[in-house]
Amino acid sequence: MAKVQITQKRSTIKRPEKQIRTIKALGLGKINRTVEVELTPQISGMISKVNHLITVKEL
Repeated sequence: MAKVQITQKRSTIKRPEKQIRTIKALGLGKINRTVEVELTPQISGMISKVNHLITVKEL
């Protein structure tokens, strides 16, 4: 599997609880926090749910 770098670019204030939980599950939570994860189908689904809050870069 490929690795991706995910960076949170927008706040979770006034967002639905599901989106806040998804951001936490990805290992984010604060603006400009970055994590590197393997791109699995589960992670891909999470990315698509909160793609308006994050930026994704393939490594």
